[in-house]
Amino acid sequence: MKVNFSRILYYIWPHAKKHWVSFSLVLIGYTVGIVLDHILKPLVFKEIIDLLPSNLPKDIILNQSLQLFIVICVIIIMHNIAFRIGDFAIANFESKVMKRLYDFTFERLLQHSYHFFSNNFSGSIIAKSRRLTRSFEVLADIVSFQIWFSSVTLTGILIILFLRIPFLAYVFLGWSIFYILMTLLFIKKKIPYDAREAAADSLVTGRFSDAILNVLNIKIFSNDEKEKISFQSVTNSEEQKRRKAWNFANFQNVAQSAMMGALQIFVLYFNIHLWYDGKISLGMFVLVQTYMFILFDILWNLGRSLTKAMKAMTDMQEVVNIFDTPIDIMDPKNREALKIREGQIVFKNVSFSYTGGNPVLKNFNLNIASGERVGLVGSSGAGKSTITKLLLRFADTVEGSILIDGQDIKNITQNELRSVISYVPQESILFHRTIRENISYSKPNATDEEIIAVAKKAHADEFVSKLPHGYDTLVGERGVKLSGGERQRIAIARAMLKDSPILVLDEATSSLDSISESYIQEAFGELMKGKTTIVIAHRLSTIQKMDRIIVLDRGQILEEGTHQELLKKDGLYADLWNHQTGGFLQ
Repeated sequence: MKVNFSRILYYIWPHAKKHWVSFSLVLIGYTVGIVLDHILKPLVFKEIIDLLPSNLPKDIILNQSLQLFIVICVIIIMHNIAFRIGDFAIANFESKVMKRLYDFTFERLLQHSYHFFSNNFSGSIIAKSRRLTRSFEVLADIVSFQIWFSSVTLTGILIILFLRIPFLAYVFLGWSIFYILMTLLFIKKKIPYDAREAAADSLVTGRFSDAILNVLNIKIFSNDEKEKISFQSVTNSEEQKRRKAWNFANFQNVAQSAMMGALQIFVLYFNIHLWYDGKISLGMFVLVQTYMFILFDILWNLGRSLTKAMKAMTDMQEVVNIFDTPIDIMDPKNREALKIREGQIVFKNVSFSYTGGNPVLKNFNLNIASGERVGLVGSSGAGKSTITKLLLRFADTVEGSILIDGQDIKNITQNELRSVISYVPQESILFHRTIRENISYSKPNATDEEIIAVAKKAHADEFVSKLPHGYDTLVGERGVKLSGGERQRIAIARAMLKDSPILVLDEATSSLDSISESYIQEAFGELMKGKTTIVIAHRLSTIQKMDRIIVLDRGQILEEGTHQELLKKDGLYADLWNHQTGGFLQ
């Protein structure tokens, strides 16, 4: 995976620049602190070292030493104040920007279609998204604590040495440039290792999340050992890629250590000769050695930090790739005002196929009158669910158009379209929130009376009222604390609360027992009044009373009519009816 720094900066900069004042305080505070601690303090110690063994009278030495002592105290106090200002400023800067990045990532992900999330591990998406903010924190720290520290320190040291020992200044400058260039070369070579490690980590997170979410299947089919072996295979791959990345970093450390050792030996040898020849004082000898060790420390940390920075950018690149993924379903640039009121639905010469697959619908035509109740029947793969996905714009038609009250659904925003459709899927997944919040999700300003009323109609109040916390009961992640039937009744209540002209029930009663279903059918009878309704069902008994039943086969309408009319035709519907047990298609 190639790291595109310009694309990373493209997404980070708009959020970071809004807090430039905080970051300016970071740089100012740390600059003052570095100059005081790394540059001036060693200079004062140099003066003390030169002063103490001098031939001056002791009272003069003592007096000057006390003055230098006061200077040291002031430097220590001021440098601590400056650093603390920088610390508070960077805490404010990073926390504000990280919050904005979290919000931006969440908003950006929600722009993608349902199809995008169906094709990607949810756990992997979450892991990549979290890495963005963590990686920004790493980069901000590296820029502030390493790159800026190193730049200011190196500049200060070179200025002092140019004024005192120009030759050593050139040596330090040349060595530092070579060291940094070599470090950058190592980092460039290490990028592929980090990219493979990041991809492997995302796969592990995705596989881990997938297993946890499907733990019921693992237990039911006694596949603990199989899943353990499968998971170990991806962790083995991750471990190998991580070890290769770390070993490459260790090789880099060997090369950098060798360079530092060579410079240390040369400077010490050169320094001794200068002192022996009387060209530098003992204090200057110590100052040069001190500056060298300070330089070693900051450049060593800089090298390690630049390696971490590239890994952080590699992690960020995974999220940037998601950001750069084209949004497959877009709202119109020049949207029309919403005109949908009655709910007449027209599929006009619609063709659709999933990526790389055969056409699911081809030149499909369907006209559903306002207020009409239509049941869709057919074997798996006939196109029933595809019709509802296209109606809700979870996917877009390849050809043709879908009109509601004469308005092309592509000419209005997705949110406007879905605001006029109540939808209950085959498998309802709830938020890890209270029952009250889950029901009112379709109408956030709903009163308690409205929530309880629809819960009673959906026969959810029967079990909710028996819970210790009633409607304030948390349902668990994806609603796992409730049974399938209970989750479905909550979802049905949520759809009832939404006053929409169009109602879509995608096997909405499939998880209910026969008694509950009979109650729900009565409630649906009231709910469907005045609404255009599409019901998908394998249990044919649930659609007997529909105004029209449409039998689909391979993406085409094979038969249509009322229940009795279709039985008289003795076609596919009659065959399905005759081969069902308890109302289910076999």
